[in-house]
Amino acid sequence: MNNPIDVFKALSNDIRLDILKWLKDPQQHFDKPTAHLSKTINEKGGICVGDIQEKANLSQSTVSQYLSMMQKAGLLESERHGKWTYYRRNERNIQQLATYLKEEL
Repeated sequence: MNNPIDVFKALSNDIRLDILKWLKDPQQHFDKPTAHLSKTINEKGGICVGDIQEKANLSQSTVSQYLSMMQKAGLLESERHGKWTYYRRNERNIQQLATYLKEEL
């Protein structure tokens, strides 16, 4: 797991928490087919930054900063396809965080 302090900082904002929730069940939260990274391109999937920005109703620079912070904390993974970047949850690291909370705190 990444530095727990970085993880907790990333989780200390309502919108960043919402993004993590949205990416847990992207089919429910992003209904535009173009928002999703095609499973034929990558089995892991992902949601386009622009669609996350639209749902968050924040500026592109703010959403990019949030996503970058969450990725550096190990909560998200990204994948670039052409000019588009797609994000998904890093489930392994999220599970490690849950284990850390259970065992250490």
